[in-house]
Amino acid sequence: MFFNAMSYCDISNSQHPMLAYETALQEALASVSVKSCSTSIPLSQALGKVLACDVLSPMDMPPFSQSAMDGYALLAQDLESSNEFRVVGKSFAGHPYSGAITSGECVRIMTGAVLPEGCDSVIMQEKVTVNGDSITIDSEVKAGQCVRAKGHEYRAGDVVLKRGTPISARHIALLASMGFKEVEVFEPLTVAIFSTGDELIELGEPLAAGQIYDSNRYSLIAQLEKLNCHVLDYGIIPDCVSQIERAFSQANSEADVVITSGGVSVGEADYTKEVLDKLGNIEFWKVAVKPGKPLAFGYLSDSVFLGLPGNPVSAMVTFDKVAKPVLKKLAGEADSPQMLLGATCKTPLRKNVGRLEFQRGFAATDERGNLIVETTGGQGSGMVGSMCAANCYIVLPQMQGNVAAGETVMIELFAANLQA
Repeated sequence: MFFNAMSYCDISNSQHPMLAYETALQEALASVSVKSCSTSIPLSQALGKVLACDVLSPMDMPPFSQSAMDGYALLAQDLESSNEFRVVGKSFAGHPYSGAITSGECVRIMTGAVLPEGCDSVIMQEKVTVNGDSITIDSEVKAGQCVRAKGHEYRAGDVVLKRGTPISARHIALLASMGFKEVEVFEPLTVAIFSTGDELIELGEPLAAGQIYDSNRYSLIAQLEKLNCHVLDYGIIPDCVSQIERAFSQANSEADVVITSGGVSVGEADYTKEVLDKLGNIEFWKVAVKPGKPLAFGYLSDSVFLGLPGNPVSAMVTFDKVAKPVLKKLAGEADSPQMLLGATCKTPLRKNVGRLEFQRGFAATDERGNLIVETTGGQGSGMVGSMCAANCYIVLPQMQGNVAAGETVMIELFAANLQA
């Protein structure tokens, strides 16, 4: 088990107050801990995985002093007596010069090649005049210029990547440069997901009166695939207590995390709360956030539970702002808060006091390079088009009211799970 019980909350009490978003997120994160299993995998398969231990540099980086330019390697102080140098050899990448230079000598050198013994600097080839087997230097040379010194970036034993780092292409480049063929990573979380509701229908089927296509499951699975997760898709579960209970029992036995959409509001046919009250504990189920007030978090006997709203934008936003941080912690990923940026709002925004709002916006820079943002239009929780037109949230505090055009607002650019 990789979560800690919080005090029980009776979800049948509709008068239970809403939690502030920050409080709900802090409580959810405090109640879970990282899944401990790790495994060693080839570096070529490590993209998107999470490091299970600190990575120490096995060598100095660079491993030898090398040239940063094509030019000539020499000892800078020799220029005090003469600006003419005799070229005594060549040092190419992979083919170093084997000797040592003496006063007044230099070596033709290429970018990345080993700096010959007795040299401390490189003069760019564009700043010399070549005269047969000698060169004349007409510019100043400072000791150490155009040289990448041995160990300049890392020393052997330095921590180069920390436990909990999600491995990106740039991390793979660093690990490969140090010779790592394999890395120790956390195993992916297993996440079971299903939608609830008699109104939902699978893609490709004809719609009857009152029916809609299930978009939430596809959206959430797409976001999960950006994280370190293995997804079990349970499909659509109708509004039937016995079938919902059966789905929860199976998911609990097969997954680390169970995520549902729909069935956590206050409607007469919203049975998810009823089943979870029987099979597990729900720690909170109303959050002062818009979109997404009906948001449940708790646990079953062997898994963490996240119940997201049924409206598609609400499901996307609450997954991004609550479920994703919980999943990342469970998967061993270190906390990495999103950056908030100040931007001038070009359009007026409507906002009621009482809930933190993540309105959809499109951010850009104006002709002077200043950050600006405008609304993508209607902010209804069923308007998926407004999410598609957006590239950021406009984050409006809980006690914020309407925003006039020209005011400064805080924005948060969409993370990878909502971008390409």
